[in-house]
Amino acid sequence: MSTKPKRKMVIIASYFSGESYGLLGPQIAATIIKDNTPYECMTIAVTKEDDKVLIKRALADYFLNERPLIGFSTLSGREDLFEFALEFKSEGAVTILAGPQADVDYLGEKDWKKYPHRFKGLFNHFTYALGGPAEQLVHFLETLDDEGWRKTDGLLYPGENDHIIQNPRSAWEEPYLKTVAWDNLYRIGEEGLTPLKITTGQVLQQIGCPYAAGSREAALEYPSFLPEKAGQLIHLPLKGCSFCDVAIDKGFYGALSMETVLSQIRSLPEAEDGRKIPFELINENPLPSLPHLLQEIKDQDIRISQINLIMRADWFIKGEKRLREALKQAGALGVRILLTSIGFESFDDKILSNLNKGVTVETNLEAIRLMRQLKEEFPDCWGYESTEGAIHGFIHPTPWDTPETEMNTQRTIGMYALPNDVLPPHSTPLIIHHASFLGDWIRKIERSEGIQFKRYGSVIGWWPEAVL
Repeated sequence: MSTKPKRKMVIIASYFSGESYGLLGPQIAATIIKDNTPYECMTIAVTKEDDKVLIKRALADYFLNERPLIGFSTLSGREDLFEFALEFKSEGAVTILAGPQADVDYLGEKDWKKYPHRFKGLFNHFTYALGGPAEQLVHFLETLDDEGWRKTDGLLYPGENDHIIQNPRSAWEEPYLKTVAWDNLYRIGEEGLTPLKITTGQVLQQIGCPYAAGSREAALEYPSFLPEKAGQLIHLPLKGCSFCDVAIDKGFYGALSMETVLSQIRSLPEAEDGRKIPFELINENPLPSLPHLLQEIKDQDIRISQINLIMRADWFIKGEKRLREALKQAGALGVRILLTSIGFESFDDKILSNLNKGVTVETNLEAIRLMRQLKEEFPDCWGYESTEGAIHGFIHPTPWDTPETEMNTQRTIGMYALPNDVLPPHSTPLIIHHASFLGDWIRKIERSEGIQFKRYGSVIGWWPEAVL
């Protein structure tokens, strides 16, 4: 009895040259597609330096006579990938924009039809968009050859008279999140597509951020390059950090079950020593449940090597007791816990307030003192330093920089010797995605002051040179 061959799909995602980390979102999507639809699917990690001609040549060999079906996910605002998608679409491929902010990027910036300088969206670049969980693709792919695809949850597609139809999203379903195929990520080279050996994976324990769960009325200052507005405030409701577009995209869905988390850990690749490769635990507040997770890992005889944590400074401090308990367990298991990133973002209270971080400089410094103290107490199983691979959040420049904030920041950096172990080699300039709360802040400034800021794809320029 012959088996009908599977059709083919590809997911393209943004990547950085020289890295070997996994891409959890796109790789989960590819796994869901392979396991639940009539399609096989691979993920291709594409850097800015990659030769797009080589990629197109490889995909022509992959699809052969089939109409290409190409998903794009986790694009990080890269305009070269937006144009790459448009090129494929113009040549007859079906292109799908998915992943974080897919729906708002497809639709475009708020009221862009009234304000021509605003980001017009990517509905011309992609055939469809999909907002929300990847498992919504199951129905879409099963019904793509008939009209059933129109009822796909989370789907956006063109209707009549340039109207975009947007179906409501469905909720995440845990059974789809238990397994990830980590051997399905490829890079392009002169020899074509070759598998990428992943050395750092990710395990999803929490979807979204608890800090983004509640809304509060905030007051943000005008940018410092408008001195005539000094002291005046712009009021707007915020969820989470003001620059965070993920807060709008996901909010806070909640935690996954321990069974699902352990299933994901089991599916991680093994290193040469037989242990699971290091993995980032995706949970903005991981410390309360970390001892339980380590105990389950021990009880189920899962051999792991390292857990990477990303979290807030205040939650790090509040979780000290549980972290100490976890470090004792990790030491007994021969496991390292690496704090790969705390989002300090700034060492000036004025800037922290405008970023709506919900912490002060003193909170950040208290976290640093604790990080250093734990290194003395648990040198073999605790890490946080930049030389150990950690990259802690430091946003600079920002729209609120002044000589005073610069002086405060440099004084704190020098007094506490932050370049020695905490600060990254380079700061990250503030990036304002059009659908973040700072996007609303910019648009309020534009309306009240009668000025316009330049758009760079889905990103809004906030610096003086970006004023049109």
